[in-house]
Amino acid sequence: MAEQLLVPQDTYLKSGIHIGTKFRTKYMEQFIYKTRPDGLSVLNLQKIDERIRQASNMLSQFAPEDILIVSRRENGWKSVRAFGKHTGIRVFAGRYPPGILTNSKLDTYTEAKIILVTDSWPDKNAIKDAIQVGIPVIALCDTNNESNEIDLVVPCNNKGKKSLGLLFYIIAREYLRNKGQLGKEEEPKFTLDEFTEE
Repeated sequence: MAEQLLVPQDTYLKSGIHIGTKFRTKYMEQFIYKTRPDGLSVLNLQKIDERIRQASNMLSQFAPEDILIVSRRENGWKSVRAFGKHTGIRVFAGRYPPGILTNSKLDTYTEAKIILVTDSWPDKNAIKDAIQVGIPVIALCDTNNESNEIDLVVPCNNKGKKSLGLLFYIIAREYLRNKGQLGKEEEPKFTLDEFTEE
């Protein structure tokens, strides 16, 4: 029997996490389940769930201060800030000035051992820096993303507020469970609403 999904299938579907764009890159084809009559690609929910689990497990190997989450896209700001608040992980919501990871003379200089970006295109400066310092990159990728320099691709709708909210909520919960700060079946004190915009 397949592992249970991290959240009920219905919750995933309501958030639109599986709805891609009309564009699809060769790299993302392996995650696409079908193309709808309106031309939008639909991502495979099972694969989304697997990759969220992998991303959570990967992040759980690091202390909060060694992780950096970056979101240039405004739709992700509320979710990443809530994520940072509940996990103690550093987040960067807004324009990422290049050099944060590479230039120790900057006031904003940050050492990280792994980064997660909400979209490999607007967050490309952060990815470049991570590659320069040789740390792994986890990226949320929609059907139109290129992903050649990414260590772990998490296929999802990385533009929708509901979708990003759900994703960061799950990763926060799984991170805390993996770190032993929450029981295996225990639900966190925070709610999904804190991560999503109405």
